Amino acid sequence: MSWIVLALAAAAFFVAIWLIVPAPTMTLLPLAVGGPEISPVLLVVALVVAVLAWRTRGRARPVALALAIVAIVLFAIPIAQYPRSAPLSLVNLLAGIDLGQSRLIRDVPLGAPEGVPLTVDIYRPMTSGPHPAIVQIYGGAWQRGIPGADAPFAARLASRGYVVFAIDYRHAPTWKWPAQLDDVRAGLAWVRSHAQEYGADATKLALFGRSAGAQLAAVAGLQDAGVAAVISFYGPVNLTNGWRYPPRPDPIGSRAVLEAFLGGTPDQLPERYREASPITYVSANAPRTLLIYGSRDHIVQPQYGRNLHAALRAAGASSELVEIPWADHAFDALPGGLSGQLSMFHVERFLADVFRP
Repeated sequence: MSWIVLALAAAAFFVAIWLIVPAPTMTLLPLAVGGPEISPVLLVVALVVAVLAWRTRGRARPVALALAIVAIVLFAIPIAQYPRSAPLSLVNLLAGIDLGQSRLIRDVPLGAPEGVPLTVDIYRPMTSGPHPAIVQIYGGAWQRGIPGADAPFAARLASRGYVVFAIDYRHAPTWKWPAQLDDVRAGLAWVRSHAQEYGADATKLALFGRSAGAQLAAVAGLQDAGVAAVISFYGPVNLTNGWRYPPRPDPIGSRAVLEAFLGGTPDQLPERYREASPITYVSANAPRTLLIYGSRDHIVQPQYGRNLHAALRAAGASSELVEIPWADHAFDALPGGLSGQLSMFHVERFLADVFRP
């Protein structure tokens, strides 16, 4: 029995260690991302293992107890760091966020640039409009993803009175920059021309992107006077520096990803890297911006969010930066997790302020 408890304690410790140690590979990254987000549940599990270890006799007992106690301490860190000013629902943690009620239309044709069919998923409130419009752009290293990604957040926002247009774009490495930006701009044009059909108000428009999608949202939004707000979740900011100073460890191979997207290195294509960097387009006329990053993100390091926030503020633009201390990249992959609930709280508050009557 003591060896079984030791195995359980070792498993709890192994999961917990990635709350403080950066994941060196894509295989381990889900533990670094997901562990903090369900840490209250994992804490309970570790407590049960600790009780079992305490009550077990045998040579494995002290080691099992020590491992379980360390796991308890590590799982408690995100809980202790969660801001008291933001709501936290254990029900949502266990069952997922409350999506409310909305209407979904999938796979609406968006266009076919150079023969590549693109579609948009449209999430609508149950009430008639016009409602503010949110254009949602998925991440995936510019190489993968579908409009149906991040559906829970889109459905939740639709239930709160926004029409969400989850758009598509062509993928690298087959299609290199600026094909993705062209597709986002074409998507924005489509939304503006079709907004009334879906109960949306095209004069009240926000862009919301994650990771690679956040880079596209920021580049497009910072240059579009008709965009009222940009929301960036862990988006790349300075692609030249991202190539020159990759994170350590670097589980996704940042340089290879950027070269596949842009077609070469910064030394070979300096202007292309500059054009694809959101920080290039900072100005006093920038739309209101919400930047949310994880302090433990070692795919898109949080310093880049700080840099963009500082540049926007220095230019006289309105920018809000939220840094989540326990979070890694893709922290909202579990919408009901700690970071999912906290980021949704900030997004809803931000949008309500941007579009308040």
